[in-house]
Amino acid sequence: MNVDVKQIGKRVEAESAFVEKLFGQLRARVVGQDHLVRALVNGILSNGHILLEGVPGLAKTLSVKTLADAIRADFHRLQFTPDLLPADLIGTLIYNPTTGQFSTRKGPIFANLILADEINRAPAKVQSALLEAMQERQVTIGDQTYPLPELFLVLATQNPIEQEGTYPLPEAQVDRFLFKVKIDYPKRDEERKILDLMAGASRGPIHVEAVVTPEEILRVRSTVDEIYMDDKIKEYIVDVIQATRRPKEFGLELEALIDYGASPRATLALATAARSNAFIERRPYVTPQDVKSVAMDVLRHRVLLTYEAEAEELESEDVVQKVLDGVRAP
Repeated sequence: MNVDVKQIGKRVEAESAFVEKLFGQLRARVVGQDHLVRALVNGILSNGHILLEGVPGLAKTLSVKTLADAIRADFHRLQFTPDLLPADLIGTLIYNPTTGQFSTRKGPIFANLILADEINRAPAKVQSALLEAMQERQVTIGDQTYPLPELFLVLATQNPIEQEGTYPLPEAQVDRFLFKVKIDYPKRDEERKILDLMAGASRGPIHVEAVVTPEEILRVRSTVDEIYMDDKIKEYIVDVIQATRRPKEFGLELEALIDYGASPRATLALATAARSNAFIERRPYVTPQDVKSVAMDVLRHRVLLTYEAEAEELESEDVVQKVLDGVRAP
């Protein structure tokens, strides 16, 4: 390894000390959702929004609130409903009849972490307002544009089983999410631990200590960006994305199953998340396993299947896994 990688390694070793502390605080409240916990930390380091999908009661809201407590961040929980208006999200102009002037009242979106609970229950106008915030990191109120906090992440949830009264998210908005994380039920021993830890009407919330600040997170991101990625890893990332668009070129018989492959945004997301995964592992360089570790969460919502795939009862995860198995890693 060259000197630069060694220097990056020293910085990674010094600046990643908070990661285990952050995991410890999250796991103090959240039991049996290690993949979710890891994805949240990766999203914070990668500066990427996350879509959480799972049935009610799997600690989605608790996880996000715990993350906010552990990084001493401003946190707002927004319950998305069919009657929600854009002004309820971003704010509005208030007229003062005494002065004849308008003043701006900023909405709850001006926070570090936004929990958009049941995001698919809000109508298109609200989704459009959220889209500007997610992509441009700013909102427009009247004729004025206001920047959002430098540390700003949308952590959205949706219920996969209750679709009545919901609005499917536009593909352009879904593509803005770095990860789509599917959350499953805890294992039996984990559920027993949850019972021991949380059961009892008189028990209050478990205390979580702030172990890192938003300012420190922003500083650490520059180190994450410098983590070394070999050209062979970059080629591998591009091959994985290309295989979702032209699978036949990679010897994969998937053309009849894929309607649309992953976008170039997925290429950038895969590289960024792989670097963050390496940082979490306290390594100054990216390995193929880093790419594979984050690929499913990066790609499952970006690979759209054909009717034929749906008829065969295949899900996007099945196709993405075939791509990962079929593309040769360096």
